[in-house]
Amino acid sequence: MLALGSCTGVDVISILQKKRQHVTDYRIEVSGERREEFPRRFTKLMVKHIVSGRGVAEQAVARAIELSETKYCSVAATLRGGVEIVTSYEIIEDNQTEATA
Repeated sequence: MLALGSCTGVDVISILQKKRQHVTDYRIEVSGERREEFPRRFTKLMVKHIVSGRGVAEQAVARAIELSETKYCSVAATLRGGVEIVTSYEIIEDNQTEATA
């Protein structure tokens, strides 16, 4: 789970920066379901991207996640054949003003 979250997270934040999105905080929550019998491998992984920022476009977040899942994240590509990966995201508007000196 850690590898999937790390891999996709690096991709998503990099893509959002290239799209000039003003992200102030970003985190990923990954959880999973395992089969009951041994070996208890994962059958389903849920990845939630939580993006905070100012005026972050929903379309930009959705596209960044899609690109990571389908093109850039080698961990997702490796797992895709045997594990269902379910992705969601949340965008939180950051209304705090930056301090000026």
